[in-house]
Amino acid sequence: MVLQQPARSIPIPPLESGDRLTRNEFERRYQAMPKKFKAELIEGVVYVASPVRSFHGVPHADLVTWLGVYRTATPGVSAADNTTTRLDLDNEPQPDALLRIETNGTSTISQDGYIEGAPELVAEIATSSAAIDLGAKRNAYRRNGVQEYLVWQTFENCFSWFRLQAEEFVLIEPDADGIIRSTAFLGLWLAVPALLEGSMIDVLNVLQAGIADSTHQAFVQELAGRSSTR
Repeated sequence: MVLQQPARSIPIPPLESGDRLTRNEFERRYQAMPKKFKAELIEGVVYVASPVRSFHGVPHADLVTWLGVYRTATPGVSAADNTTTRLDLDNEPQPDALLRIETNGTSTISQDGYIEGAPELVAEIATSSAAIDLGAKRNAYRRNGVQEYLVWQTFENCFSWFRLQAEEFVLIEPDADGIIRSTAFLGLWLAVPALLEGSMIDVLNVLQAGIADSTHQAFVQELAGRSSTR
């Protein structure tokens, strides 16, 4: 009797920056990486994240606070932090923060718990990743129909708010009071100078004014109508 040697399992290669992979292969390798590992697939290329320093972590917390307060006051809207998003077959980023409409929006939640499609609003903190966030990643978000794309360049202390118009991202400037008002999420108002100065109390006061505005109340009613006809 001839004894057969047991089949050897082929080790899964690690993810490394610069790898060119399909989304399925990217996910297969990602699942084999350590839990605290973070990487993104942008235009078919793997980008492995660097360790997070305070230049990123502190503004990230401020941005998530602002979006989280809005989400709390707006039933039918959900926020997410560092959540894998399957944009298309070549792009699977983990946006620093996002807002999405839960019912009849432009994204869904897959059976395995990932966001699929383009959230209406995506925000990124750009430190060492600025070239990617304002280059390949911005193009991927634009092409997939993200309505508003926010990039906070912390080294330059610069905040860019892009809005999708005629299939192009247009840079939106603050008004005379330093405020930008979202058109995808009515009532989401941002006091840009206050944010850049680290004055979160002023940021939240302006946001509260937006939440109290009649346009926000109408938006909440519209979202409730979507849910009732689901």
